Amino acid sequence: MPKSIEPDTVRTRFAAVAFDYFVLFNPDSVLSAVERVSPGRGREFTNLWRTRQFEYSWLRSITHRYVDFSVITEDAMVYTADAMNVELTASQKRQLLEAYLQLTPWPDTARTLRRLKESDVRVITIANFSPAMLRANADHAGLTPLVDAFISTDANHTYKPDPRAYQLGVDHLRLPKQDIVFAAFGGWDAAGAKSFGYPTVWVNRFNHPPRSWDFGRIAPCQI
Repeated sequence: MPKSIEPDTVRTRFAAVAFDYFVLFNPDSVLSAVERVSPGRGREFTNLWRTRQFEYSWLRSITHRYVDFSVITEDAMVYTADAMNVELTASQKRQLLEAYLQLTPWPDTARTLRRLKESDVRVITIANFSPAMLRANADHAGLTPLVDAFISTDANHTYKPDPRAYQLGVDHLRLPKQDIVFAAFGGWDAAGAKSFGYPTVWVNRFNHPPRSWDFGRIAPCQI
């Protein structure tokens, strides 16, 4: 994890850390399952699937046509298969969806969460994943005891970067937003959190280039 949210720093500045789930879990964990159903095209399928997940969540948020993220995940998978002319059986569809319930944590995830807990820093998620998806992944990885609350944007039927999604962390923790550092996986999520008012770090797992926004530049934290 970036130095800016290690416990020694957090102890003096922040009372809590709110994580996007992909900061904790590698979204490419599904790649092996995808490769089994679409040999040689797993990377292309995985990237398009994830892109459509984000796009569908944003579209539903803008149009106020909410469904939870498990539905969006399935819709995005079906679109991707159609776009790539990949025929999926019912069994293969189930296998791919189950892969999103058994994501692999990043190598530094458990260590970082333990250090935060030992430092009395409260840890929550603010994630677009449905509550069932959040819990299934944490239970499978053995991380459930290390997180104080698994907050899903399903709680108020929003999706990040809607400001109402970020408000869920303030409401749950009952802390001023300046006391909660938000750890984002995506540059767009970092921008949304910063616009909302959270002290924000962009945990740039995939080493994307820095982005500039009209409310300030967000530099990525290299891993």
